[in-house]
Order: sequence, then C-alpha cells, then structure tokens
Amino acid sequence: MRVLVLGAGVIGTTTAWYLNQAGHQVTVVDRLSGPGLETSYANAGQVSPGYSAPWAAPNIPTKAIKWLLMNHPPLILHARPDMAMIRWTLQMLRNCTSARYFENKGRMVRLAEYARDELDLLRQKTGIQYDGRQQGTLQLFRTEKQLKDAHKDVEVLKSEGVAFELLDPEGCRRVEPGLAHSDVPYVGALRLPGDETGDCKIFTQTLARMAEDAGVTFRWNETVLSVQKDGSRIQSVVTDQETLTADAYVMALGSWSPDMARALDLKLPIYPVKGYSITANIIDEARAPVSTVMDESYKVAITRLGTRIRVGGMAELNGFNKDLSPRRRATLNYSVGSLFPDAGDLETAEFWCGLRPNTPDGTPIVGGTRYSNLWLNTGHGTLGWTMACGSAAVISDMISGKPPAIEVHDLGLSRYG
Repeated sequence: MRVLVLGAGVIGTTTAWYLNQAGHQVTVVDRLSGPGLETSYANAGQVSPGYSAPWAAPNIPTKAIKWLLMNHPPLILHARPDMAMIRWTLQMLRNCTSARYFENKGRMVRLAEYARDELDLLRQKTGIQYDGRQQGTLQLFRTEKQLKDAHKDVEVLKSEGVAFELLDPEGCRRVEPGLAHSDVPYVGALRLPGDETGDCKIFTQTLARMAEDAGVTFRWNETVLSVQKDGSRIQSVVTDQETLTADAYVMALGSWSPDMARALDLKLPIYPVKGYSITANIIDEARAPVSTVMDESYKVAITRLGTRIRVGGMAELNGFNKDLSPRRRATLNYSVGSLFPDAGDLETAEFWCGLRPNTPDGTPIVGGTRYSNLWLNTGHGTLGWTMACGSAAVISDMISGKPPAIEVHDLGLSRYG
C-alpha cells in the first residue's frame, strides 16, 4: 500500500519507519530541510511512561492561580483574543475531575508503557544510538504537600502494573548523587525505574536515515497546502510543488494539524503549548544528574544526555509565538542551578523553545477518521518522544488491517464526540 505521511518530527518519522517495516511504500512530506527540526529538536529528553499524566487534574485550577503569581512560574498565560485558546482551556478545565484524571492518566500510561517496550525492541533490532540511558526518572518534591499529592498517581501506577519507589531525601541522593551538592530542602521523591532518557532529535534524524536506507522517500522543503477529499475518502494532498496521491494518509503535523484538518470538517482539539529548554555542556561530572530529575515545584525536567544536561519545561499559552524570553531562561537556570549547582556551563547553553501539540485530556489522537483512508497521529503534548514508537506501531497495525497490541478504542478522535 502507498502511504503518505505528513510531518517528519519524531511522530511522523517513527510512523514512517513502522509502516515501512510492515511492507508499505511510504513517502514523508515536511516543510523543513530535515527531520526533527521543530518540536522534536530540543525537548526535555524524557522517555517517561510512569510520569505520563494529564495536566488536567482536580487541583489544577487552584494551582494555576498560585503558579501565575510565582517568581518562576511553570504556567504562563498571555491575554489575547484567541478563541482557540479559550475553547481549549474550557475543555481542559472540564477534565479537571478525579474520575476523568484517573481515566485519562490510565490510557496515557497504557500507550506510553507500550511505546517504551516498542522502543526497546527497536533498539535491540537496529542498535540505534541517541545518547540514551535506561536509569529511570526521579520526581523530586520540595514540599510535604507535593509528596502527599503523589499518592493519587501511585494508585494509577499500581493499577497499570508500573514499577515505582517512594524515596526519602537520603534515597534521592543515593539514586542521584549530584543532589548532595544542593542546599535545596526537599522531602522525597517518586522514582520510576522503568523510565528512560535520550536525545529526541538524534533519534529522529538517525531513524530517518535508516528509514531512507530501507526505502522510505522523504520530500524536504515542501509545504502541505491542503488535503483534498472525495466523498468519504481523501483524494490527494496539494503541496507548494505538486499534487500527491496515495492509498492511505497519516496526519502527523503536531500543532499544525488542526488547521489542516479544518478544511475536512474535522475539529481537532489541539492547542500549541510553548515549552522552553536549555542544553548545557557538563563541566563537573560529580555534580551532574545521572538520569532525569523532575523538579515538581517548577515543572522542569533536568535530563542527562551524554556529556550534556538538557533542562526543559514550562507551559506558555501564547498561540504560535516562538519568541525566546529571558525570564523563562532564568527559570530553567534557577531550577538546575539550585539542584545541581555548577554541574553545567549555563552561560554558553543553547536556549530553545518549541510548540507542544496538547489535547485537553492529555491523551494524543491516534486512530482513524470518518475518512476511510485518513489516519491521525498527533496531539502528544509533552509526551511525543515518550509515546512515539507506541503510537506509530498502533497506526501501522491499523493501516495494515491488524489488531493493535493494546486497547485503542479510546485513543481516537471519536472520544470527543
């Protein structure tokens, strides 16, 4: 079958690989000059199934008010006449109940755990290298309330069979010795030993080369202008270079998916949530993190990537704005500097921002549409790297007419009615 994949971030590239391995003839179209140059370029580096959770939680409305008043806020809202942002925010708030939180987190963990297993199989099969480590995530709590609130996540982890540990401060330093140099008071942590780390850009670009060697065609510097329909099927994709046809189409355009789907009368509840990162060279190995530490107070992830430290986080609602704010860099510097002082060269660190495609319930949109040959693999938010191999395997199975290895009925667009 001829399959056309729109988008060459980590989701589109991984989807292309799985479809190729299933025997399909695959073409990928992207407006940039290569793979992984948008949101996949410098994300936090976590492959964190155990940490997969929706932002929509019962206490989020109250927390949001406090966050907005912080000196280093994890949430930034910009007042703007943006109806898409207003609709998305209202939908997200409707998911801020205990019942919906447990439902949403459960299916996110289900997909993320499957994705981690698929990544492991891919690594074994191909030997792909991407500065990866398999040494877990430490969700660090600076307050007793954060530690107490973690118990609601523990219940979901238990129900999904995900390994975890609750650690005291001494246990935190045993897992992450660099924390011994910090004078920050912290009360404990939730450790997720099954989580991993790795450079998403390196992974995406390496996998793209492997996919090309295996027969996948990549069309770079080509912008998708529209998707043309004919009744209940997609007829073609029009780009700025020519009209492309295929037997099946996969939309993996991240934050740009809603605009492309709107002409097809498909309403995708996805909004771009801006995140920031810095990448610093390690200057003192003994002070550096071993794997990933999630600073719960500031929602900042501090990740070891080979000889570098990636520090990423924050959620800024400001449309498609990609300005680099010095205030956001100061937050990242503060988080890593307080927990791992003098570990990395923050002065020369690369500062970056990207637009995460978030859904109101946190779960990506993975599955078919009312068009028999159009599939969606988008809306992964902060978890595109975590869920890439799982959602790609699901889409490949669906297009190939095979039953996916996990339950997928609640992953598609139909859950929004």
